[in-house]
Amino acid sequence: MPSTNTYNWAILGCGKIAKKFSSDLQLLDKAVLYACAARSFEKAQKFSKEQGFQKAYGSYEEMVKDPEIDIVYIATPHSHHKEHALLCLKHHKAVLCEKAFAINAKEVQQMIATAKKHNTFLMEAFWTRFNPTFQKVLEIIASKKLGELICVKSDFMFHPPFDPKSRLFDLSIGGGSLLDIGIYPVFTALMTLGIPEKISCDVTYSPTGSDESLRMWFQYPGHKTAVLASSFACESLNESEFSFEKGSVRISRENERPLVLNKKGQLEEIFIDNGNGIGYQFEAAHVMECLDKELKESPDLPLSFSLELIQLLDRIRTKAKIVYPNHD
Repeated sequence: MPSTNTYNWAILGCGKIAKKFSSDLQLLDKAVLYACAARSFEKAQKFSKEQGFQKAYGSYEEMVKDPEIDIVYIATPHSHHKEHALLCLKHHKAVLCEKAFAINAKEVQQMIATAKKHNTFLMEAFWTRFNPTFQKVLEIIASKKLGELICVKSDFMFHPPFDPKSRLFDLSIGGGSLLDIGIYPVFTALMTLGIPEKISCDVTYSPTGSDESLRMWFQYPGHKTAVLASSFACESLNESEFSFEKGSVRISRENERPLVLNKKGQLEEIFIDNGNGIGYQFEAAHVMECLDKELKESPDLPLSFSLELIQLLDRIRTKAKIVYPNHD
């Protein structure tokens, strides 16, 4: 159900992901592109003009003091998510914080505790959860039309140029494939199969010591499994396949590609309307619906799930011997 109220949105951090989110935010009638903030006023001002925001701030602290702001989308590196989420929550601003929610479970626990203390809305910006195609997968799983879900295979890979100072490879800011893209396959397994009993993994490190490539295997009761991968060393179709007792479902990260349903060897392509944007508009719309109902967390992506997700990522990092300096 669309939001009935109008909300003033603010963007904290004016990088690439903020541009993508802002472009999708423009698709929502009840979303006002109100303010943005960066470390420098010049950068914020340029971003506000390009994206159509009403105000620009050269300080995060100054922006959160604006009484007209209803919701803040945090788009900084995940190494700064805790700091920026706490800043917003302490000023009673509803927060939609980009994934990974934070660097580790300890930080996420602090964020959740602060949200509860200040009675303020907080949600992880995991857009996949609200994507219509993924919603269809959850519907098929719940319907049992293909029987029990037995195995999940999911990967996310792309081959960027190596830059030791980039957020993809710099360990000091949580660099590596796991928190940047590996989180998507892990999320997929957790959302559909739950918390695994056993985890094993194989890792290849970049010259900075970050995880360049990671393969993960989850084991569940009843011989259920998840086979997951993330990598900055190669390209992939970036698909997820869900294998059931009576068939399978395959989806792609590309919005225009169909869901492929396989039932006893009969293939059916199902085209699903994922909207005109990239997909971020669905999570933004959900946040506004939650605020309409005066909720402090999402019933579809509760804080308990985000805590389980980061705890699972911590378990993987322990297995893979991935350490983030100044955070662990």
